[in-house]
Amino acid sequence: MSDAPTLRAELKKLSARAMQLKMDLHDLSEDLPRGWELIPKIAGDAFKAFGDLQAKRAELEATERAAEEPGAKP
Repeated sequence: MSDAPTLRAELKKLSARAMQLKMDLHDLSEDLPRGWELIPKIAGDAFKAFGDLQAKRAELEATERAAEEPGAKP
């Protein structure tokens, strides 16, 4: 398990990636029907990015909770 500052840095990168993919999906939807063949790729990438983001948030929460427990290392 990583430390909280490292996880926060990773979370920031994952969040930026997820938001960029969200915007890519939005832009793609505005240009339809042009680029329709890109829907599965961009949607799949966005789905994975948001899943990774959710998992990293849960990991950070667990790390912070463990650090607050009595007897935890500072």
